[in-house]
Amino acid sequence: MGTDGGHREWARHWQYDELPGLDLLRAHYVRHTFPRHAHDGYVIAAVTGGVEEIGLPGGTVRAGPGSVVLINPEVAHTARAGVPEGWAYATLYPSRDLIAEVAAEIATLRGTPGFTADMVADAPGARAITEVHRAAEAGNALAADTLLRGLVARMLARHAGPLPARTVRGGGAAEAERARAVLEERMARPPSLEQLAAELGTSPFALLRTFRDRYGMPPHTWLTDARVRRARRLLDAGTPPAEAAVTVGFTDQPHLNRHFTRIVGVPPGAYRRERAG
Repeated sequence: MGTDGGHREWARHWQYDELPGLDLLRAHYVRHTFPRHAHDGYVIAAVTGGVEEIGLPGGTVRAGPGSVVLINPEVAHTARAGVPEGWAYATLYPSRDLIAEVAAEIATLRGTPGFTADMVADAPGARAITEVHRAAEAGNALAADTLLRGLVARMLARHAGPLPARTVRGGGAAEAERARAVLEERMARPPSLEQLAAELGTSPFALLRTFRDRYGMPPHTWLTDARVRRARRLLDAGTPPAEAAVTVGFTDQPHLNRHFTRIVGVPPGAYRRERAG
């Protein structure tokens, strides 16, 4: 896997069977940049070296060692190196169900919890994230589960409130959601923006504006991200990458490889091998 030093990139994106509802990523990136994308669940990341620049709806955040980055579900964001040597980090991707379960146990939040800060200076919290990774990598289920729940409870108690609702100017939310549903249903053969707008009884420019307001990215960017998310679920179920590529609407496996690697941070083959074990 390598070390945090030097300029060599490495990444491991995996799941630990004893921690359901959680994906783990540990990586050192230098040239890699994450395009605008979003996650089904939450992001809790500890930067362990260098600087990560995260592009969020409210602006760009620079996170260095001792920082914890917190991102809610469906919040569009980018990521890239903020210094020439890149950045190293340990990331937890807890599902909505896992967050809701811990929130219910600590009983201090009403409704669906959401983080109220994008980044916090929290060296003990950052260490706890790396300790979850170490325990999972060592196969210590009791420690990993205990540390994970303690870490999530810490973040929820200190930096969370009710999950904020996304508001769209001019009441276009329903239109944007209908457009999203069409793109999800016809992912392999999507309509053009003009065709999609005509089907929904609006103009291309108006649809583009409301869709971007609702989802933080234009429809074509959202569709690429959605294809990668669906490809991940297919790979999780054991589908070969070449078959997953065509199923979700990519031209071929190299097309999937390129977008998957940019958005997930590892190639589809490496992603699938971690789940086949």
